[in-house]
Amino acid sequence: MPLIDGLTTLWDKLFSAQPDPPPLLVLLTAVVALVVVSTRLTWRITRNAVTIAHEGGHALMALLTGRKLRGIRLHSDTSGLTLSAGRPSGPGMILTLLAGYIAPSLVGLAGAWLLGGNRITLLLWVAVALLLAMLVMIRNVFGVLSLLVTGGVVLAVSWYASPEVQAAFAWTSVWFLLLGGVRPVVELQRLRSRGRMPESDADQLARLTPFPALFWVTVFALVNLAVLVGGALLLAGPILTDAGLTL
Repeated sequence: MPLIDGLTTLWDKLFSAQPDPPPLLVLLTAVVALVVVSTRLTWRITRNAVTIAHEGGHALMALLTGRKLRGIRLHSDTSGLTLSAGRPSGPGMILTLLAGYIAPSLVGLAGAWLLGGNRITLLLWVAVALLLAMLVMIRNVFGVLSLLVTGGVVLAVSWYASPEVQAAFAWTSVWFLLLGGVRPVVELQRLRSRGRMPESDADQLARLTPFPALFWVTVFALVNLAVLVGGALLLAGPILTDAGLTL
């Protein structure tokens, strides 16, 4: 039957493993992502993707801890806001605040795990699905446009691009999330030291727990650096294999 055949084809497309990427591609995409994250102009343009993951982390944790999600706003200055209702203190609120700064890195780690199994198409389609799910909770025009553009780019690459372009896009995106998860923590502490972010996630956590804000900034940094190392090892699989090494 055509419908069954179509579903079978779709299933195979999603869950089939693509060939190992050339080691050079893994290295080049890492370099490209590092340049994007470390250069001011490109970082300002692409940082919104990190903000999407950051606010998505707040939103998901709010739902997982039983809080009622009110909405998400994304702003043109790459800041964001996630509103949820529930107890103003306690484990649910603490975990919701904690999730934001570590979410981009953890999303990158999940992506690295999928790429470690060469599930490139599955990675891209999961990304589109997550962006569509998040779109339902967006409460401002810029946020809607941001998600539509981001999701549209990922969908177009997954549907129309050649396998080589898909691989380059997927590896660059995952490297970007892993590396891009670290820089906002540095920026956070720099702004805090100047007194410009008194209501940051770290400062709110300090008011809810016995630990100072600097402790929470350090937690963010250590988690993201550890995830970066773990994700890099997963992504470096083709290089290690080519060198006759294994993880």
